[in-house]
Amino acid sequence: MRDRRLTEQRNPNSRRIDELDPLGIVDLINAEDRMVAEAVGEEREAIAKALELAEEAFRKGGRLVYVGAGTSGRLGVLDAAEMPPTYGTDPAMVRGVIAGGYDALVRAKEGAEDSPSNGAAAMDDLGVGAHDFVLGIATSGTTPYVHGALDRARALGARTGFLLCTYPTEELVAKHDVVIAPLVGPEVITGSTRMKAGTATKLVLNTISTGAMIRLGKVYGNLMVDLQVTCEKLRDRGERILESMLEIDRAQASSLLERAGGHVKTALVMGKLGIDPAEARRRLDAVGGVVSRVVGDIGR
Repeated sequence: MRDRRLTEQRNPNSRRIDELDPLGIVDLINAEDRMVAEAVGEEREAIAKALELAEEAFRKGGRLVYVGAGTSGRLGVLDAAEMPPTYGTDPAMVRGVIAGGYDALVRAKEGAEDSPSNGAAAMDDLGVGAHDFVLGIATSGTTPYVHGALDRARALGARTGFLLCTYPTEELVAKHDVVIAPLVGPEVITGSTRMKAGTATKLVLNTISTGAMIRLGKVYGNLMVDLQVTCEKLRDRGERILESMLEIDRAQASSLLERAGGHVKTALVMGKLGIDPAEARRRLDAVGGVVSRVVGDIGR
């Protein structure tokens, strides 16, 4: 009997892909990839619900925790790792858990996904609790490690969600607070879920984490004003933001950023209101870090 999981079915469009020339392979893969964004868009309401759950967790002092195996786990760890440099968050705020641990990020540990008890233990080790939102990622929908982790997370009082790229069962939908299922169809190479399913996963995770950061006031307009300067690229970006928003030159922006300890949001408030770093931070803290509530609508 044919496997019900879309991720394991054969794609009729690529049955003769091994006979194509390089350009033909590229064109076929590109044609299939065009389906991904539309499939993700079909899940817009579920993704928005997950965004709300992440925001709620953060506002309660909790965390967004991704848990997965293989490509799914790596994408969760990647999204979590990108939050501190992009939005100045504490590394503990968004966490990625992958079956097999750190080594599985660079070398596949296929058997690691088969143990639900190890998934449950990972939630215990992380101290998951009632203020957290745990999002399981398993494009096939069947990974035991992920199911074990989510069962334990729910038992510990956490809100839970599931991201998969096949048809969700009624039981799955009933069990979790949100289920996101972009149906991208069979892969170009049967079962190679690092392709369309992986792309869909990254789009969904990007949207959830970015949206939650916007809601928390870490973006002003469309600028990453909560970034922390940790390298020359980010220093350049921070200085350009200050130049544009405050209408000052690069030397003034550099000096302002230095006085703010490399924190763009603080520097922006200092420059706009003519106050010192401590007062700028105090005013930001008083309004939950939302820049517009301190400086109004400037430079839009």
